[in-house]
Amino acid sequence: MVLRPVYHRKEERIRAHVLLCWLSPLLVRIAEVNTKETWPQLRSELEGMHLIEYESTDGKVYQRTEITEGQKRILFLLKISEPAKILDINLFRGSKRRQTSKETI
Repeated sequence: MVLRPVYHRKEERIRAHVLLCWLSPLLVRIAEVNTKETWPQLRSELEGMHLIEYESTDGKVYQRTEITEGQKRILFLLKISEPAKILDINLFRGSKRRQTSKETI
């Protein structure tokens, strides 16, 4: 990742940028306090969780990787519910496309 200057001209974008710059370290600190781990430790554990897109001639499936015990513990301590195993399924039928959400699985 390369850092570069951010130029905003509209006041609403400047305010949003400042808010994000303030919110990010706050969320990091909350995570550190609630888990009693450093941010590098948390990040190292959580970066193994991925969303994978499987595609075939029948459609696409969006599925997350298995959650490790360390990731489960972090999510529990932060009071964050486990992400759904299957996020979305898109089935193709010829030129028509049918979408099925995780609620109907």
